[in-house]
Amino acid sequence: MIDIGTLLPSERDAWESLFRAYIHFYQRVEPDEMYERAWLEFQADTRLHALGARLDGRLVGITHFLTHGNTSAPDTDVCYLQDLFTASDVRGKGVGRALIQAVAAWARDRGCSRVYWNTHESNSTARLLYDKVGENRGFIRYQIELT
Repeated sequence: MIDIGTLLPSERDAWESLFRAYIHFYQRVEPDEMYERAWLEFQADTRLHALGARLDGRLVGITHFLTHGNTSAPDTDVCYLQDLFTASDVRGKGVGRALIQAVAAWARDRGCSRVYWNTHESNSTARLLYDKVGENRGFIRYQIELT
């Protein structure tokens, strides 16, 4: 059975290991300070939020998310699921789906009108799940690096 809940202080190292694997998957390198800042934000649970998935007491998946205003429905926020990662040895066991469902429930409980996320077009394994639990609306993301 998959247990989903907030990250415990005792899971700091396991969370960082999963988050570093996520960053590596997307061929990025981040400074150590980024992990510390993120962990502190997740522990504060005010601006940025995180959930962990556990199997047999082991942290095997993480998700990071936030809410923000919505110009087309100014009375409700939307929830952006920013990061989602599962340990390679548990993929296909429902961990990713359980994490997405937990974020959706969290957002629904807080009156959000939708949850959305991005993935790279080449991430075919994740997209198999995403096509089952969400709707690809066809948007393409652009960005400008400011630092």
